[in-house]
Amino acid sequence: MNLTHRIKAFKDLSVYELYNLLKLRSEVFVVEQNCVFLDQDDKDQKCHHLMLFSDDHLVAYSRLVPAGISYKEMAIGRVITASSARGIGLGRVIMELSIQYCRELFGAGPIRLGAQTYALGFYTSLGFVAEGEVYDEDGIEHIEMVRKGE
Repeated sequence: MNLTHRIKAFKDLSVYELYNLLKLRSEVFVVEQNCVFLDQDDKDQKCHHLMLFSDDHLVAYSRLVPAGISYKEMAIGRVITASSARGIGLGRVIMELSIQYCRELFGAGPIRLGAQTYALGFYTSLGFVAEGEVYDEDGIEHIEMVRKGE
């Protein structure tokens, strides 16, 4: 498996990259998880988009959100791995890259995310700590998690 990645501001995405990342987000969040929600939330334009490719196929993605957009802290969101590429560690790869690029783009400080509760152990293993109460988002239990600044 030949992995490569790209990180781009919204304005720098090609129409093909934008189409592919929105398609993957829809495949996972809308179809697979059976959630009817508006994925395009007017935050994409202010974010950086991290795309992980295997042999030129988009296999994982995350959205890096500057502080003050979703939370007071910088954030990582829309973390996904294509169903065809699960179980081989790509979730860890995309998250480690996400943390690295948050630091490079936004500087030191805590990173927040809204985790689906089934992935609590995964995010804990990456240094995130659960904070607050479990909440329902589109029929799926979530909890906010924070990774302290470095």
